[in-house]
Amino acid sequence: MTKVDTRLNVSPVPPDEIFALNGAYAVDPHPQKVSLGVGVYRTDDGKPWPLPVVQKAEKELVGDDDLFRHEYTAIEGDVPFLGIARDLMFGFEGKQGEEEAKARIGSVQTVAGTGANHLGALFLAHHMKPANVWLSDPSWANHETIWELADVPIKKYPYYHAETRSFDFEGMMSSLESEAQEGDVVLLHACAHNPTGLDPNKEQWVAIADLCERKKLFPFFDSAYQGFASGSVEEDAWAVRYFFNTKPDMEMCVAQSFSKNFGLYGQRVGAFHYCTNRASVTLRDVVVNNLCHLIRGEFSMGPRVGCSIVKKVLTNDELTADWHQDLQVMSSRIKTMRKALYNELVRLQTPGTWEHIIQQNGMFSYTGLSPKQVYALKDKYHIYLLKSGRASISGLSQKNVAYVAQAIDDVIRNEN
Repeated sequence: MTKVDTRLNVSPVPPDEIFALNGAYAVDPHPQKVSLGVGVYRTDDGKPWPLPVVQKAEKELVGDDDLFRHEYTAIEGDVPFLGIARDLMFGFEGKQGEEEAKARIGSVQTVAGTGANHLGALFLAHHMKPANVWLSDPSWANHETIWELADVPIKKYPYYHAETRSFDFEGMMSSLESEAQEGDVVLLHACAHNPTGLDPNKEQWVAIADLCERKKLFPFFDSAYQGFASGSVEEDAWAVRYFFNTKPDMEMCVAQSFSKNFGLYGQRVGAFHYCTNRASVTLRDVVVNNLCHLIRGEFSMGPRVGCSIVKKVLTNDELTADWHQDLQVMSSRIKTMRKALYNELVRLQTPGTWEHIIQQNGMFSYTGLSPKQVYALKDKYHIYLLKSGRASISGLSQKNVAYVAQAIDDVIRNEN
C-alpha cells in the first residue's frame, strides 16, 4: 500500500444509516420493495407530494422580481419571515401582554431544523458552557452528532420502555431528578418524538416543566413536526407554549423546522428562537448579535426561496386555510396507515401486542422488531427500515400494507 503523506489525523466514520438505507433501496430492482426508512411524506401511490398550497404560492411568487434577483438578505435572515415563524411557534394572536412576551424572543433563520439544532448547540456551548446535554434514549441520531461537534458531554435519560413499548415517564423523571445538574441542557422533542412516536401527555409535560424550573435545567426544544403530527399547529406546539408562558423566569430555546409541515425538504427552511427570562429581556439583542456572529462564520445567511414560500402562505388568509387543510391530509393518511397495519397484524394473529402502533404519534413507529428481524425483512422481502426497528409510516400504502404485515408476521414467527 502506498504511504499517504498527510498531516491529517482522520479515520473512517460510519455512514449515516438513513441515507445509506435510502441509497440501497434506490438501486433495489425488486418490484415489491418498500421504503420505511427515510422520514419524508409519501402519497398512497408512494410518490412525493408537493403540498398544493406550496404549488399555489410558488406560482404567485414567479412574478416577484425582487425574490428572483437572488440578492442577499440580512445575516439573521429574512426578518418578516422570522416574525411569522416565531408567531406560529409561540401562538401570538393579539393576546394581552403579547409585546412583552415577544420582547423575550430572539430569532434567526437557519438551514432547516438540523441547522437550528446545530446553531443552538454551538451557541450554548460557547456562551453557557453546560456541563452536560441530556438526550432521550433513544433520540434522533443526528442529535448525538450535533452535540458531539459542539463538544458538550452527552448523557441520556430513559425514554422508551421496551417491554411495554411505551413512554418511560418515570424513568425519565427519576434520572433527571437524581443526576442532572444545574445548567444542564435537556433536549425535548416538541411532538412526534423521533424515533419512537411516543410523546408525554399534557400532565406529564407540566411535570417536566416543573422539574426543569426547580432544578434550573435549560430546555432545548426540537420542533420538526408542528401541524404534521396531529393536524393542528396549536396542539403540536402545546408543550413549547406551556413552558414559555407559564415559566417566564426560565430561559429556553426552540429549533424550528419547516421541512415536514410544508414539504420543503430540499429548501432547508428553519429558525432558531432563544427565549430570555423576563428579568433579562435586554439581553435579547445581544443574543441575536452573537448568533449572527456564528452564522456569519458558517453560512452567512439563510436561503431565500423556501422562507419566501412560507411567508407567502402564512400572510394570506386563503393560503393559510389551504395549508391547514394540507396538514390534515398528511396527518390523516399517517393515522389511517397506522390503523391499517395494526388491523392486518391482528388479522394475522401475529405474536405479540401491536397496540403501540396506533398509540404512537407522527411519522415514525418504534415497531419493536429486533435487528435480526429488520435484516430479514430487507433480505427476504425488500422492506427497508432502520435496524432499531423504527419505521416511517408514510412509506405504507393501501397497496403494500398487507404485504408488509405478512412479512412482519413471518419474521416475528421465524427470526427470533
